[in-house]
Amino acid sequence: MKIALVTPAPAGSTKGNRISANRYATLLRELGHTVHVSTEYDSRDADALVALHARRSGRSVQRFHRLHPERSIIVVLTGTDLYHDLPGNKTALRSLEIADRLVTLQPLGIEALPARYRKKAVSIIQSAEAFPETWAEDRAAAAERRKRTGRFRVLQLAHLRPVKDPFLIARATRFLREDSAVEIHHAGEALQPGSSERALRLMHTNPRYAWVGNCSHRSAKRRLAKSDLLVLSSKLEGGANVICEALAVEVPVVCSRIPGSVGLLGRDYPGYFPVGDAKALARLLVIASTDGIAYGRLERACRMLKKLVTPARERSHGRRLLRSCRVGRRTDQL
Repeated sequence: MKIALVTPAPAGSTKGNRISANRYATLLRELGHTVHVSTEYDSRDADALVALHARRSGRSVQRFHRLHPERSIIVVLTGTDLYHDLPGNKTALRSLEIADRLVTLQPLGIEALPARYRKKAVSIIQSAEAFPETWAEDRAAAAERRKRTGRFRVLQLAHLRPVKDPFLIARATRFLREDSAVEIHHAGEALQPGSSERALRLMHTNPRYAWVGNCSHRSAKRRLAKSDLLVLSSKLEGGANVICEALAVEVPVVCSRIPGSVGLLGRDYPGYFPVGDAKALARLLVIASTDGIAYGRLERACRMLKKLVTPARERSHGRRLLRSCRVGRRTDQL
């Protein structure tokens, strides 16, 4: 099958949409399909369209449907789609109406859809894969460094834009005791005007906080494996790829309690804090860095969830989804 895959994030971007698109392209090729990735559908012949983002890829969805009304369209829904644009955005709603299949990145995403579209939605959690030649060594090195130096390395992988609440973690460190072992490493591109200047100012005034700027996907994964804890402070997510990456390398996660993360980690996961609550985040950082039993509880919870993010699992769900889409015949049954 020839598949056109569109994503609003350009080639070379480290945004989640592009990372997801690259992974989907690899998965689809492994399943034997020919895949062309672009930021907008360019009218080339294709048997099916896979579009990331109902609103931002809406024009591509409409063009493909206009040129090939009998061919299948799959729309992968982002956090912005589910928890911001819907149900009021007309472009996003039109994509939902046109699509044969809708994909959410965690089960609670289906509940966020208008009821009439849920029957054609399926949840497929994103996969992540550790670098087999390094990740176990990186994790062992992290434990040894923690034991030797007493420092507790917390990583935030988040671009500097408001929806990520990127500076909450720096505010949280103000509630830590002076002798706390916590140190913050923040990797992410400055996408909001003035955000790089703010991050640099914080580095000068807050010795616990270090912003390392943008980095490649591979570098981000190595940083993650070498860390003791991942923090995700987002105000909304569809199902954050960075959580899946952390599960794959068995790094405990502390995150804001939002549907996109609860859908991945479960309602009873012990590492949530209220959105925007710096003091609550600080409490969790203290607990994780000083209480070995509590830290072990986080580790075990994440280790049990690791099976959800295996490439084989996502590949199996992807194969089933594509089988439900028949070239030349649109169908309503999964």
